[in-house]
Amino acid sequence: MDKFLVKKPSLGRSKGKLLGTAEETCGHPDCVGEESRGERKRPQPENAGTDGSLPHSPWQHIQAEGLSCDYRILFGRAEADEILQQLEKEVEYFEGDLTKVQVFGKWHIIPRKQVTYGDAELTYTYSGVTFSPKPWIPILLQIRDRVTLATGHAFNFVLINRYKDGRDHMGEHRDDERELVPQSPIASVSFGACRDFFFRHGASRGKNATRHIEPVKLQLAHGSLLMMNYPTNLYWYHSLPTRKKVLAPRINLTFRKVMASVKR
Repeated sequence: MDKFLVKKPSLGRSKGKLLGTAEETCGHPDCVGEESRGERKRPQPENAGTDGSLPHSPWQHIQAEGLSCDYRILFGRAEADEILQQLEKEVEYFEGDLTKVQVFGKWHIIPRKQVTYGDAELTYTYSGVTFSPKPWIPILLQIRDRVTLATGHAFNFVLINRYKDGRDHMGEHRDDERELVPQSPIASVSFGACRDFFFRHGASRGKNATRHIEPVKLQLAHGSLLMMNYPTNLYWYHSLPTRKKVLAPRINLTFRKVMASVKR
């Protein structure tokens, strides 16, 4: 669990397709691939104290038609290792009916562990299930505060997915639920094994696709932060496909801005 990689295209060469395979690795967690070192200053607020200094990792901007993301290493390797261990010990995942989702009218057990934490009285509904968050715990507040420090965005809710190995996965979907604050970003923080992460434009999905737009493939590093900015989730679906060769676990936290109440 010591080699991770994200690759992205140089902004002048490609229309969004990110090259690289799960087997390609880099010995340094800040590596974003030799093809693209285009540094771009994105989210502004970032003031580090002596007790919590941030790694000097530049923002990398990833763009395609209707897709806008920003990526950086947020936690150094030693700190990321420690956080992963704490998450494994302290996060309590949902059980029973909350481990099922509704797809095309049928209920399925999700192929991963899942839980939500957040501010009191918030709810979040997707795939036919309404989730009430558990109260924040210190390790999640620590991660959330670091994200806020790096981006200037304050989040009140987090969805956590634990993938025990490469057999656990996530199907194509958009994070466009009505409870989300309009045009707000989603901050995705990853710990653990490197997994392929895909974006696919809605017009290019399935047999009835109306356009051919190249998918975007990322490999997100241990301790990394991916900001999915507006309007990405209007047009692009994302997924984490099965990778049987991956044996180590991965924990992903997606921090969101959820509205306190939504009329249904």
